[in-house]
Amino acid sequence: MSQPQSKEEASPLLVHSQNQEDPSFIYPITPTTIDTLSPVLTKDVPLNSDNNTFVRLFLPHKSLQSSTNSPKLPLIVYFHGGGFLYMSASSTLNHDFCFNLAKDLSVVVASVDYRLSSRARLPAAYDDGVEALKWLSTTDERWVREYAHVSESYLMGTSAGGNLAYHVGLRATTMAVDELGDLKIRGLILLHAFFGGTQRTESELRLVDVRHVSLKTCDMLWDLALPEGADRDHKYSNPTVMDEGDEKCLEMIKRLGWKVLVIGCYGDPLIDRQVVLVEMLRSRGVYVEDCFGEGCHGIEMEDPSKVEPLFVRVKDFILKC
Repeated sequence: MSQPQSKEEASPLLVHSQNQEDPSFIYPITPTTIDTLSPVLTKDVPLNSDNNTFVRLFLPHKSLQSSTNSPKLPLIVYFHGGGFLYMSASSTLNHDFCFNLAKDLSVVVASVDYRLSSRARLPAAYDDGVEALKWLSTTDERWVREYAHVSESYLMGTSAGGNLAYHVGLRATTMAVDELGDLKIRGLILLHAFFGGTQRTESELRLVDVRHVSLKTCDMLWDLALPEGADRDHKYSNPTVMDEGDEKCLEMIKRLGWKVLVIGCYGDPLIDRQVVLVEMLRSRGVYVEDCFGEGCHGIEMEDPSKVEPLFVRVKDFILKC
């Protein structure tokens, strides 16, 4: 796991995560480190000063020690979970996950710190995700330009971050080539993706009081995240609710040859939503791999024994893309 710096060495970009108006302040945070003894180096780079957003980069230390002719590493653009309301890219749970992702898979990770619903409702977080893609495609930041193979990029997210990866991916299909430059998305990796709907599913009713994602909690999170007046059958929540533009986006995903990996657990009230997503994507001709097994929502964040099998599955998926 990563080793935090002293408070004196902490990145100034972490201050927003401790703001009492920001719910993410209740979660422990981990500063960045450029300690040469660490297997992964980390740094924060501002994204949008007006929105107080940033990107936390994770670079395997061995990349710095490689020759200039060494191949660049795949880029994973990661979106953290927290129901659109909690946590940040600097939260220890998310930092450690990305740290180990970079170390074990030998990838560069760009973890996006997006606006939470306490500051701005959706689609603000989606806007931040798209802005991060544009930044990654044009930045002169050395860790991205010299070590990340941006034409081999993947959008990945956990829970609400899975929802983000999906919707940011849809938006990316509509962007002009010059907007993303050399950045090319190869696939979407959706972990325990957070979706909803007004009609209760069997898994939601069966697991109504599950910790973290109880029915009441999910309803509250959607009420805070969705645009004013919208219900859970808004397309941001329910991916089966689509307009003509969304259908075109899925057609473009199919045409571009993106692959999608959906991972979930049978002990998660949201599992039925994820299964329906898989079925809907396949019905549109999108290549989808699903991996459903025992466990609960976001289990890899709480049970270290589940991390290695997850990374093996993700690594195998990337090799196929």
